[in-house]
Amino acid sequence: MQRLPIYLDYQSTTPCDFRVDEALAEMGWDIGFGNPHSTDNFYGCRASKAVREARSRISEFLRADNEEIVFTSGATESCNLAIRGAARGATDRNEIVTLNTEHPAVLETVRALGKDGRTVHIVPVNRDGIVDLDRLAQTITNRTVMVSVMLVNNEIGVLQPVEDISTMAHRHGALMHTDASQAAGRLSIDVEKLDVDLLTFSSHKMYGPQGVGCLYVRNEIREEIVPLAMGGGQEAGLRPGTVPVAPVVGFGIACEIAMQETGSDINRIGRLSSMFWDGLQKICPEIRLHGHPNHRVVGNLNIAFPGFSGNEIVTLLQDKLALSTGSACSSWGTDPSHVVSALGLLPEQALQAIRISLGRFTTEEEIEFAITCFHEMLGVPAGHNPAPREKTETMEMCS
Repeated sequence: MQRLPIYLDYQSTTPCDFRVDEALAEMGWDIGFGNPHSTDNFYGCRASKAVREARSRISEFLRADNEEIVFTSGATESCNLAIRGAARGATDRNEIVTLNTEHPAVLETVRALGKDGRTVHIVPVNRDGIVDLDRLAQTITNRTVMVSVMLVNNEIGVLQPVEDISTMAHRHGALMHTDASQAAGRLSIDVEKLDVDLLTFSSHKMYGPQGVGCLYVRNEIREEIVPLAMGGGQEAGLRPGTVPVAPVVGFGIACEIAMQETGSDINRIGRLSSMFWDGLQKICPEIRLHGHPNHRVVGNLNIAFPGFSGNEIVTLLQDKLALSTGSACSSWGTDPSHVVSALGLLPEQALQAIRISLGRFTTEEEIEFAITCFHEMLGVPAGHNPAPREKTETMEMCS
């Protein structure tokens, strides 16, 4: 039986944790048979209770209140609701500020609002992928409706100083939104500490079921968000439609597991990431790491091998390793990644990028196998270890 490729694309989606599957199987996937918004009978009451419990787990995960959690189909819908909803609700403000390395769910939404007459400011990042706070401060004004900056970049894994940006936004009376899709399950998240008004993330990025996500809306600003759809008034009127019970329950269980295991995940994945990076440096001293070497989450290696395009590497190794060239939302394109290009690379350099992402179920044996695969791809015999070179910088993973 042919061995399946080693999965190294955790930032695209994570496998559903087996404990989530087991818990759903034990309680029965038909727990969602009843309508959680129709509590006149046993089935509706059972479904409603399951949703309440899941909401409580997710609010605890974010250190938020239960009523601040709005269920959606995923982070893309959540980002649209947060940004469009705030723009529609603003009466005396017309400017939206974001970064040029944001996910398309944010960038395309903001650009669409620009076509509708809003003033859009897309601020560039530095060569390390992190925004210059002084430059950002010059962009935010008393006309700014919202500042939207992702907590962890989905391609290069760098951490943005969201707490500082929140302070900056609130100083001008603007709302602060962060896309935390790549942070959930990889970092501990505290909405009070981050001081954000809106936060978005998806279940399937943190070992839960696909098809469900969350928008955190701070209680004090709820009335400032205008819903995108009309209907039965579910989710406090912000997102009408029947809540999908079983996926939501799985989402809650995934958050509960993350609260217990994020710390140990960080330590283990950080060790494997360092092992992988050291192994790749030994076989190719010219390898290039994209993004700040220190201010990044564990598990992300966005790299380039001179002489190989990203698509070429993904194709060469597709039977052995599951990799990607960047965001799952744009990997079908032939243009270089807008995120990697934003670091100031030439187009031909940006096209060399591949994203390797490790996760909860990555093993040391898999990392060793992956290093061997890159050995063979580069034409270096497996087991060959050239003399160590003097390093000018080290990559430490932030926790």
